[in-house]
Amino acid sequence: MGRVITIANQKGGVGKTTTAINLGASLAIAERKTLVIDCDPQGNATSGLGLRKDGNTPTVYDCLVTAQPLRAAVRDEVHFSCLSVVSASRDLTGAEVELIDRADRQKILSEKVDVLREDYDYILIDSPPSLGLLTLNALAAADAVLIPIQCEFYALEGLSQLLNTVRLVQRAINPGLEIEGVLLTMYDSRLNLAKQVAAEAREYFGGKVFDTMIPRNIRLAEAPSFGEPIASYDLLSSGARGYLSLARELLDRHREEKIA
Repeated sequence: MGRVITIANQKGGVGKTTTAINLGASLAIAERKTLVIDCDPQGNATSGLGLRKDGNTPTVYDCLVTAQPLRAAVRDEVHFSCLSVVSASRDLTGAEVELIDRADRQKILSEKVDVLREDYDYILIDSPPSLGLLTLNALAAADAVLIPIQCEFYALEGLSQLLNTVRLVQRAINPGLEIEGVLLTMYDSRLNLAKQVAAEAREYFGGKVFDTMIPRNIRLAEAPSFGEPIASYDLLSSGARGYLSLARELLDRHREEKIA
């Protein structure tokens, strides 16, 4: 059964979508069958992987508001043989309004994702930078949530609201939801502020903070505009090395948990 991880943070620009794209690609390089589901109406994970709207292929919007199965929206072998994607479209902006009267509105995605668990080792969900119905669906569908934090002055601000939402989902919708880990992004070892944020995050979250920190890297910032994950855009860059290291750390954690 594949592990479902939602990548969430209510703040934009923290590396949420960058992590969905590049962790997904790195897991695929490690020959783990990986599905990235773009649940953000901005569709940045979709465009960042070089996908355009295909009139013949449903998007996650079609799967949420109609009876379309999620499998019908999967695009296979995106850049790597083990990487698949369910794309988003601007139509998702209206999905929350269209679903408001549905009794099962918070668990629609969960029911559709569960059907695909046996097909993948990992399913990564890129959620919107807000705490609305789409994010609730993404958390309800997940086994765990991965939280990227940018190494800046207000890094931990607003996290309490996200953690409160996670606790609410645990109590009311998805009692098995865990914190997969906290990922420090845009880390610059030359800056005292970055070191201070890293220390505060480790003090607050303890062992949940990944040892891997994603460096501030120009090539990593450029890659989405070319529609490529960093591993195919510039494999030798520090950004590519960072996400490959994160994938190894994630796999090692899960291997140790299975042994335990």
